[in-house]
Amino acid sequence: MRSTLVTTVCTLTAVALSSAAPSAAAAQALDDPTIVAIFDGANTADIETGRLAATRGHSKQVRDFGAMLARDHAQVRQQGRDLAAKLGVTPTPPKPDQGAKDHAAAMKQLRALKGAAFDRAFLAHEVAYHKAVIDAVQTTLLPAIRNAEVKALVVKVAPAFQAHMLAAQNLEKQLAGR
Repeated sequence: MRSTLVTTVCTLTAVALSSAAPSAAAAQALDDPTIVAIFDGANTADIETGRLAATRGHSKQVRDFGAMLARDHAQVRQQGRDLAAKLGVTPTPPKPDQGAKDHAAAMKQLRALKGAAFDRAFLAHEVAYHKAVIDAVQTTLLPAIRNAEVKALVVKVAPAFQAHMLAAQNLEKQLAGR
């Protein structure tokens, strides 16, 4: 069981890292509609994983954390969608949209787990996912954003991604101590 959990956590971490960070070639082709789509997709992914944890989490802390993630990311996603509508920007996902494929794989793996194994894998995924998103925002997305309002929104919500990562790390430590 332990080796299965380790394999699952490693796979989910790899998925999180690959889905949040565009490749070097993709980074060169980033425009604001693509960045808006990536932003939307990153939030949608965490809404889905949060909802899964809210219903499948073994501990109350994980269920509560999942519900908070879903709620926070739904609000941020709506802010992005409202801004895109205001600016007349149609989000254009990158081709191929590896992030969507990787997220589907992560969800499949998480759905296969139960109990404390789910909690551990979910939290490891959230830490890795938020680290990858933060890195992608800082090194790839922010430098490529041309519209000042889009950039301002991404800068405004970036601390929430950091807070979610730290909360997941703290929850991992709490649950490991049991």
